[in-house]
Amino acid sequence: MYEPIRTKSVHSTMADATSDFPHRSREEELDIQLAGHLSALLAVTDELRAREPSTDLDTAAERLAAQVSRLRGGGTPVRAVASGTGDVTALHERAHALAGRALVVAASRADTAVAILAAERMDAHAEAQELSSVG
Repeated sequence: MYEPIRTKSVHSTMADATSDFPHRSREEELDIQLAGHLSALLAVTDELRAREPSTDLDTAAERLAAQVSRLRGGGTPVRAVASGTGDVTALHERAHALAGRALVVAASRADTAVAILAAERMDAHAEAQELSSVG
């Protein structure tokens, strides 16, 4: 009823574990994803620092840069030059969302230090959103 397979499969199988491209572990993928979220949060934090200088944002930027550096194997994260333009409320909303994404990934990889940092940043940006909507 069925014709037998006459050629070797083009798909990789467990028996044929050799491949021509490197594979990353789940932990490595999560590290890359987490570093990306934190880098984006750092960029928004730098933009907010240009708009509203504060010691809280300075400290947050230093802590974010340290975590990105750790996740990327010691390399210094690229820091964008902030333009000082843009709606502050929208920047806080973006930062809150990015911190939330970082928190989810940090929890997934059981990185307590980043999870705490992300939660603190979420709280700070939520509070700033509330203050800007009242004022």
